[in-house]
Amino acid sequence: MTYWEIQADEFASCNCAYGCPCQFNALPTHGNCEAVAGYLIERGHFGNVPLDGLRVIGVMAWPGAVHEGRGRSLWIIDERASEAQREALLTILNGGETDPGATVWNVFASTMEERFEPLYKAIEIKIDIDARQGRLSVEGLVRSEGVPIRNPVTGDEHRVRIDLPEGFEYRLAEVGSATFKTEGPIPLAHQDSYAQFARIHLDNHGVVG
Repeated sequence: MTYWEIQADEFASCNCAYGCPCQFNALPTHGNCEAVAGYLIERGHFGNVPLDGLRVIGVMAWPGAVHEGRGRSLWIIDERASEAQREALLTILNGGETDPGATVWNVFASTMEERFEPLYKAIEIKIDIDARQGRLSVEGLVRSEGVPIRNPVTGDEHRVRIDLPEGFEYRLAEVGSATFKTEGPIPLAHQDSYAQFARIHLDNHGVVG
């Protein structure tokens, strides 16, 4: 197995209500799952292939709960990535070179029925985890905005975190609100739905640290 490791900031959102029942082993809010996730890789490598500074966005949809399968996925890879970097990222994101069930990417990959050909595009990503703010943008394909949840009475920012000591994606995530729209093979559109902001550190065997 080729050893890989990725440290990245993540801004992910789905069509569920704030909190996302999936985080608690419950069924999705509306019975299905539709999600967009962006990763700004701070440091990473796949064997001797460096992945520092690259950007990735995933668009995913399942007709029911994730674990029920029949999912569809599209990966959008930073156009600056070399051929070796593209192959490395797609291997990791499609669950390869990973212990079974060890990472969110491996788990999600096992539920996919249809994988669209990856796209290589200019990706804009801005993530401020502590402020619970994020932005993902790929011209003509993806636009996602993340902001803090607001108290419906006072309008003040409402801070909530999810702590998963044995999670396969993160240990701690800040929760916010997202509005996102995608075009292309998996068109999605949701407003004021679940968002999470997290620092992730993963390798072949799961969450590091």
